[in-house]
Amino acid sequence: MTDEIVGIDLGTTNSEIALYRGGKPEILADAQGRKILPSVVGLSETGEILVGEDARNQWLLYPDRTVRSIKRRMGRDETVRLGEHEYTPQEISAIILKRLKETAEAQLGHTVHKAVITVPAYFSDTQRQATREAGQIAGLEVVRIINEPTAAALVYEAGQREGKRILVYDLGGGTFDVSVVRIEEGVVEVISSHGNNHLGGDDFDQKIVAHILEHLKLSQAVDVSDQPRAMARILRAAETAKKQLSDHPFARIEEEYLAEVEGRPVHLSMELSRHDYEVMIAPYVEETLQAIHTALRSADLTATQVEEILLVGGATRTPVIRRRLMEVFRHEPRGEVDADLCVAMGAAIQGAAIAGQEVSAVLVDVTPYTFGTSAISELDGQLYPNCFIPIIPRNTPIPVRKSDVFYTVLDNQSDVDVRIYQGEERDAQQNIEVGQFRVEGLSKAPAGNEVTLDLALDRDGILHVTAREKKTGLERQIRIDQAVPRYDAAGLQQARERIGSLFGAGEDATVLESVAVSGDAEIVALLDKAGAKLDDVDAEDRQEMIDLMEAIHDAQSTGDRSAVEHARNQLADLLFYLET
Repeated sequence: MTDEIVGIDLGTTNSEIALYRGGKPEILADAQGRKILPSVVGLSETGEILVGEDARNQWLLYPDRTVRSIKRRMGRDETVRLGEHEYTPQEISAIILKRLKETAEAQLGHTVHKAVITVPAYFSDTQRQATREAGQIAGLEVVRIINEPTAAALVYEAGQREGKRILVYDLGGGTFDVSVVRIEEGVVEVISSHGNNHLGGDDFDQKIVAHILEHLKLSQAVDVSDQPRAMARILRAAETAKKQLSDHPFARIEEEYLAEVEGRPVHLSMELSRHDYEVMIAPYVEETLQAIHTALRSADLTATQVEEILLVGGATRTPVIRRRLMEVFRHEPRGEVDADLCVAMGAAIQGAAIAGQEVSAVLVDVTPYTFGTSAISELDGQLYPNCFIPIIPRNTPIPVRKSDVFYTVLDNQSDVDVRIYQGEERDAQQNIEVGQFRVEGLSKAPAGNEVTLDLALDRDGILHVTAREKKTGLERQIRIDQAVPRYDAAGLQQARERIGSLFGAGEDATVLESVAVSGDAEIVALLDKAGAKLDDVDAEDRQEMIDLMEAIHDAQSTGDRSAVEHARNQLADLLFYLET
């Protein structure tokens, strides 16, 4: 076993894996020297799993056997079809993560067990937990989930001692984030974040696709929008044109024999100017600028007080973005670190810090959302039963724990329903409900019986909620992982086997052996429970828990069932002691 912790950028368009070694983060390449893995998964005609460039190439011919941009579906209670089977977004993401894991293992010469995975700053609690589950399905222990703009700031500002305020503009394939960050004495502290989980380069592509379809209708009176293969080729052509327009004022779009309509071939030949393209995407660019101003207001700063702008994500290569940022901030944005690689590099720095290595920057992150509950209160001058009561305000540094007190409204009220929301609207029903539970068996008391509600948000952005009757100490608690049904221990094991079978002989032996261990589902649940409690115990107990968790992994990797049971029993006893 190794204490190395890799950093992974699981992106909408591309993904990368990195490791901090020799005093700096390094992107790990595959056998062909490629550092970037397209986030595309497919099945060949023979049922072979395809990941990355091979899957992307196949997508043009067989879009029905290929999945792309799965990140935009993370956290949803749905499945996507791949060949003859349906898979959850977590499972498709796990295939990408597993291929990255294999790339790292081939280069390093040993098994990779632990990872820091990045997510957009504006990812919800639901999406973060789905990302964690994807890592677990891929056979990784996800030791931390951090925000993408924050990871990028770690790379740019590693070793920076001079205090400064910077803005990280992160526009990727499917998501947009902006974070205001303060650097002081090697501490990278996020002050505020804002963004949109459904805005990115994919949307830019769709504008070009719509333009191409309109051109075909006007020039040839044909509509190919119902032909999947033709649409796949058009989208690929749109992506290529977008990239060309980053460096050239015009792009030629040529696709011979694009389709056949009423027995005649359809050829595509047109030119797109950078000016016309910039007009198409102008509303999206302006939306990102509005998000910048929202983040600046939250940080109580003006544009003139920001000393640097960092560009992250492939879509930031679009010239109009750099130009508009210069107009707002009056100085040139920085982009000397590869926009596609810096997030994974930052994750690797954070992984090294967690592993105990000496790094030059320390991370302090914030929650991008407000978390709270609902209660009867006044809304627009009238009593309303679903007023949103904030408990953890957005842009609060994490980890954080905050509490508030609520009161029963009826005499002898025996139970209360607790609903937890994330969002900024005064009406709770207009926010996202992320969890609910009921506290039953309250003592018989007049109206006004006090019930305290405690919300704890950990470093991964996962919420822990406790409701307690003050008078008796009666308590109910939940860990809100996601609002849609999540994997239980048995389901996680089944997903591992399902995805592992796609890789055939390439399946990680460690995962198979751990599945074969008696009572593995219980062990997975125990490890999840221990991981959730790490931030709530003192340093000595935390280290003992980590040692026991690693002992379980070590014993599983060697197939030593007696050692697994011994370590499991010790961990279970420790958790019981800590909870009593």
